This record gives sequence, C-alpha cells and structure tokens, in this order.
Amino acid sequence: MARRSLDKLVIFGVGLIGGSFALAVKRAGLAKHVVGVGRSRANMEKALRLGVIDELAEHTAGALRGADLILLALPVGQMRRVMRAIAPYLETHTVVTDAGSTKQDVVAIARECLAVHLKRFVPAHPVAGAELSGVGAASADLFVNKNLVLTPLAQTDKRVLKQVKDLWEACGARVSEMTPRQHDEIFAAVSHLPHLLAYALMDVIASKPNAAKLLNYAASGFRDFTRIAGSSPEMWRDIALANRTTLLNQLSVYQKQLKRIADLIRKSDGAALENIFTRARNARAKWLLDK
Repeated sequence: MARRSLDKLVIFGVGLIGGSFALAVKRAGLAKHVVGVGRSRANMEKALRLGVIDELAEHTAGALRGADLILLALPVGQMRRVMRAIAPYLETHTVVTDAGSTKQDVVAIARECLAVHLKRFVPAHPVAGAELSGVGAASADLFVNKNLVLTPLAQTDKRVLKQVKDLWEACGARVSEMTPRQHDEIFAAVSHLPHLLAYALMDVIASKPNAAKLLNYAASGFRDFTRIAGSSPEMWRDIALANRTTLLNQLSVYQKQLKRIADLIRKSDGAALENIFTRARNARAKWLLDK
C-alpha cells in the first residue's frame, strides 16, 4: 500500500536531524511543503537557501495551521517550552512526533503539555548522528540502515503509529519499538555513557599545560575515541540531565571497572589484565560480526 504524503510538514529545529528528515521525506516524495521553525535566523535562512525547507515560519500559529505532522527535532531541554507553545494551535488531525535522545522525560512532558492530543503523539529516537551539527550537515542518507526507536504510549492511535513508522522507513531507517524506560536504560549504556567519556577525556587532555604537544602526537586511536566529543554540547548537557538516574548507575559501574583495572596495574597482574582485554576484544569482534 502506498505511503500517505504530507501536505504540510513542520519541523522545529532544522539542524542535522530535522534537516535530514526533511531532505529524506522530500526525496521519498512524501512531503509537499516543509515549514521550518528555529531559534537561529541564520540557520533557518540557510535551510531555506539549501532547499531543506520551503518556508521559514515567523509565528507558531501560522506555522501549525493545516499541519499534517510536526517533528520536534530539538535538544530535550527545549521540549517543554516548545510543547507548551504548540499545544493551543494543534489541529485535530495533526500528528506530533519527536527525535529526542531520551524518552521517559519527553513522554512525561507530553503528558503534561499535550494531554488532550496524546493519541496523535508518537515518541521517537533516530539513532543517527555525525560530528557536525546544523543544517549544513544535513543529509537525505543520514538514516539509511540506522536504527529508529519508537516508544508509543498506550493512548497512541495505531494508525498514527503506522504513519510515523512508514515515514521513518521511507527515510531508510530500521524501525523498532520498546517502552520509554527500556529505551533510556539501553541508551544510557551504549550512547550516553560513551559520549560522557569522550567529552571527559578530551577535556582532561585539553586542560593540561602541554595539551598542544600531547595532541600533536595523538593518532587515530585518540581521534576515534574522542570523535563523538565533537557533538553538540547543549544537546548532550540536556541528555545527561534528563537521563540522570540511569546514567549515574552506568557511570558507577564503569568507575568500578576502572578501579579494578587500576588495582590490577598496581599489582602488576598482567594475566588478569589480559583476560579483561581479551574478553573485551572478543565481545567487540562478535558485535561487529553480528551487525
């Protein structure tokens, strides 16, 4: 069955994710008119010049008039402000979805701000990114063969859920579903924690008096490990605070492992160190083989 085209798609936050979604659904022929809303006038004008959006909205009310679908592609710390702003102007047929990297907090905000519209709200998280941010980094191929997690509510209309799922699949994403809690527990371990570690290491090295010399000798291993420290600080600040409880648990587990390794080095226990390193290497090799 053919996917339903959107007469009007509205995107709040036309950066890497929002811009890439616009380009992907346009390429799939599923959006006739794309309206952008954002804080940075320069970024929005660039989105217009690049053809990522067709219209730059000046007012929320006008932007949402006749909207078929709204994507909130914002740092999670901005969700409450924007949901409150759009709530009075939502039409009965309008679908709202998001692209936040945490889900329990976004769902709680939606229950507070969009209570009468929950059946047409579909929480989502595209597991895709790049070192660069802003609309200039947007690409129609960003979501191809990437995971996209939906965390629908009990109130979510099944037809609306399918519509959002179809759109993301048209962008090339592999769509799965789970609860908001399951989502936040998984991504605290495999996404949020690694980003914190990359930021922390980069900050430690950059803070040293001989930072320039150290970085002059840093090779591909350091570059690969710290690559994600090039991501948006605002976005990751919000993620760390939004998922604080689960993330703190993951940090505690990791700190225990670091202490264990420090103790083994202190004791010159090479055999135990090699066992840890071997298990880690084998687990990574299996993960890459299974992908």
